[in-house]
Amino acid sequence: MRYLIAFVILFAYVANTRAQTFEVGPFVGGANYIGDVGRTNYIFPNRLVIGGIAKWNRSPRHAFRLSVKVGEIAADDAQSPETRRVDRGYSFSNTIAEASLGIEYNFWEFNLHKGHPQSTPYLYTGPTFFRADHVYLQDGELINEGTNWSFAIPMVLGYKESITEDITGAIEIGARYTFTDNLDGSWPEELSGERDPLKEFGNHNTNDWYVFSGVIFTFTWGRKPCYSHF
Repeated sequence: MRYLIAFVILFAYVANTRAQTFEVGPFVGGANYIGDVGRTNYIFPNRLVIGGIAKWNRSPRHAFRLSVKVGEIAADDAQSPETRRVDRGYSFSNTIAEASLGIEYNFWEFNLHKGHPQSTPYLYTGPTFFRADHVYLQDGELINEGTNWSFAIPMVLGYKESITEDITGAIEIGARYTFTDNLDGSWPEELSGERDPLKEFGNHNTNDWYVFSGVIFTFTWGRKPCYSHF
């Protein structure tokens, strides 16, 4: 709910601001996780992700960007190429709701006020706060228990192209390095507050990752921007 409130406040602000160019639109795609259960693929979207994105274009090369996304991650050892994981037989699912505020940097200038068509690859990163479940190993099965609030660092690579002078389409892949190792139940100390070697598994030298891949369509409005230098 707090993510939705923040998004509505920003939307209300940009809708009443006429000095710059703004974009807003939906994100739809797929999610996968990288960790200690199931497949070892880095990019393998197999669950739905939906969300919304708003941008404040500060120059033809960068924009401030707010996004809110909700997606599911899931993994099953039976689908792993590693015999050890298949024999172990763990599986889990988890729902991630994230809010991210950062900077989108264009490789080339992208300014729809100079005409159509235009296109550019871009990078995005910024502080990301997310909510998921803790996962806990009990009687040989992974169960969801408790709430895991944590931070992530996104590393997003995308490509966008103008569809019309007011509509832009983009495709992007974004890996998130998280500050938790318990999206999959491999490190129950984060939930219980104490070590339990009988319930720990996997590699504890790296935290969990999740990846959101998808498409974005944004709608642009506002007068010709008066770009500043920040």
